[in-house]
Amino acid sequence: MEHTASLKGQTYPTRVTCQFQGQNGQIVLDQIRTIDKTRLVKLLGQITTEEQKTVLDILAEMFAE
Repeated sequence: MEHTASLKGQTYPTRVTCQFQGQNGQIVLDQIRTIDKTRLVKLLGQITTEEQKTVLDILAEMFAE
């Protein structure tokens, strides 16, 4: 899996291409935010192990000191 996603010819290193519920999408790590888990109403699904690893790798890069 590639670590960057592109949209209209531009490359974004903080976005991970994924497929969820049969649709192509992106995990947009530069727009991530924290919410209280009581706001989560129901589980919609899960990303693949490979996508999870890619997300963790990019987050580690983003927050490396």
